[in-house]
Amino acid sequence: MDGQKLTTIERAGANDVARACAAARRAFDDGRWSRLAPAGRKKVLHRIADRLEAEALELAVLGVRDNGTELNMALKAEPGSAAGTFRYYAEALDKVYGEIAPTAPDVLGLVHREPVGVVGAIVPWNFPLMIGAWKLAPALAAGNSVVLKPAETASLSLLRLAEICMECGLPDGVLNVVTGQGAIAGEALALSHDVDVLVFTGSGATGRRLLEYSARSNLKRVYLELGGKSPNVVFADAPDLAIAARVSAMGIFRNSGQVCVAGSRLLVERSIHDDFVALLADEAKKLRVGDPLDLSSQIGAINSETQLLGNLGFVADARKQGNTIALGGSRILESTGGYYMEPTIITDVAPDHRIAQEEVFGPVLAVTAFDSDKDALRIANSTDYGLAAGVWTANLSRAHAMVRGIRAGVVHVNTYGGADNTVPLGGVGQSGNGHDKSLHAFDKYFNLKTAWMQL
Repeated sequence: MDGQKLTTIERAGANDVARACAAARRAFDDGRWSRLAPAGRKKVLHRIADRLEAEALELAVLGVRDNGTELNMALKAEPGSAAGTFRYYAEALDKVYGEIAPTAPDVLGLVHREPVGVVGAIVPWNFPLMIGAWKLAPALAAGNSVVLKPAETASLSLLRLAEICMECGLPDGVLNVVTGQGAIAGEALALSHDVDVLVFTGSGATGRRLLEYSARSNLKRVYLELGGKSPNVVFADAPDLAIAARVSAMGIFRNSGQVCVAGSRLLVERSIHDDFVALLADEAKKLRVGDPLDLSSQIGAINSETQLLGNLGFVADARKQGNTIALGGSRILESTGGYYMEPTIITDVAPDHRIAQEEVFGPVLAVTAFDSDKDALRIANSTDYGLAAGVWTANLSRAHAMVRGIRAGVVHVNTYGGADNTVPLGGVGQSGNGHDKSLHAFDKYFNLKTAWMQL
């Protein structure tokens, strides 16, 4: 927010991580949580949700001071979302049944769902409580123990969540938090033989290393959500271009673009390209960037100086490549000591340009014109990522065709963002594997065991 030191946290070493993993293993093996009746687990998770709601403002402010997300968004996306996630899985945990297989009369085939054991969870700095809850709530609901490693630049709200879990009756050792650097604590967690499943949200480079660590250790299952370069496709027949521009602006600029599913590539039908970019620029100019604790601020701070410099580097490269900086492109509010960047729109972007291929993770939008449905689909699928997408059209057949044709885990139609816990979030391609949210999230945290009985 102002470039000043907020606090210090423990830098866990490999020995600290080993102790946490061993504690999680003991807690799982002795059954203090894993063999607790589903009704008992449900009560604890509901109490956690209640406390998250009761402390929502304090938790949101703590997170804002840590990572710079604007407070209005943080209240909804962090403690509000986390409470809803814990409540969702509290209600779901006793509604997930085993199976009886169709067999011959003299055979009974049963399929049991059992907790996997110890889950290692590594979460990013952009929405630590929300994404942390996506991992923790279903893992705990299924009866597992968890070792959680927050991002070193955004650990405070998750440390408080761990305290809340203990205060609400989660048994000792079931949830363990190790803070510190990814290269030390994260690596130790990924290499641990006590960890049965590893879940991660973050960069592709780190995701690759985690897969290597799995191969070097106990072949633990690894589930990755690795970001994206999501296309937001606007056709000339969109129901309301003004609404499309307003929603699309927030789809890339909220939280200073530091959102995994951000619509960072805008694909616009050529016949409306100039008009729509003008509408979008007008919306972006209205957005107030400033102190994230100021309720009048609509866009907060960049997480760190390193992230800000990376964002500005992408803009500089776009200029060299001949792209047009139609809006923004610079650091602002430097006198505050914080890391702020103005909403940035870059036009004349070809599908193979760097700004269209690599994830910036900042308030930077790349705009490309297209001429036909086939052209739009080709450009939308022209990156290695496949996390999210948006389509704006009044043509139902076109909408269905685009949903089917775009390679992405989530496709929004005539909106961008807002999907709740009833639907899964996951990517394809280099956006990762596995799913957070919905009942499908349980798939990562259960083992299937077959019982084949001769009667």
